[in-house]
Amino acid sequence: MITVPLPLLTMKYLAATFSGLLFLLTAVLAVPATGQIQWLSWEEAQARHAKEPRKLVVDVYTDWCGFCKKMEKATFQHPEISEYINRNFYPVKFNAEVREDITFKDRVFKYVRTISGGYHELASEITFGRLSFPTVVFFDENLNVIQPVPGFKDAGSFEKIMHFFGDDFYRKMPWKKYEMIYEEQISRKSGN
Repeated sequence: MITVPLPLLTMKYLAATFSGLLFLLTAVLAVPATGQIQWLSWEEAQARHAKEPRKLVVDVYTDWCGFCKKMEKATFQHPEISEYINRNFYPVKFNAEVREDITFKDRVFKYVRTISGGYHELASEITFGRLSFPTVVFFDENLNVIQPVPGFKDAGSFEKIMHFFGDDFYRKMPWKKYEMIYEEQISRKSGN
């Protein structure tokens, strides 16, 4: 009978346990958390778009904006919204006061200083000069702005809006007609 010293067995056990935990941790970190949008930078979104064209949705925010933070928690973390956006758009989180140059569609956009602080040229460009926060900007598959949507939107309102652009209803009908059809479908689903 061979006897193995206890410290050697304990070390092998700890090594095996550590390896197993490390494997599990790696597996968990590799899977995106549910209920969270997988936000990209402008560069990442453009690189992915070059390989596989898709619409963009851009959350234009500032660090000081309370409604931006509220929309991040109450709207963007809603499971149906985050899942739909991750599947149908390249989502970009864009601080309208970032100071780095951003190249978009072969044009360099810069930070502009003002008396009260400043703003990024790209934020002004994609919101058509209407810098209010939050603003969500929808782009088509050719990276052209479809429409900026300013102001806080709760999950229900935003879900209606994202489907209007994401499912191409904006190409087929005006907003009022879409809204009426959408509300009828919601009523049927809820049994009213």
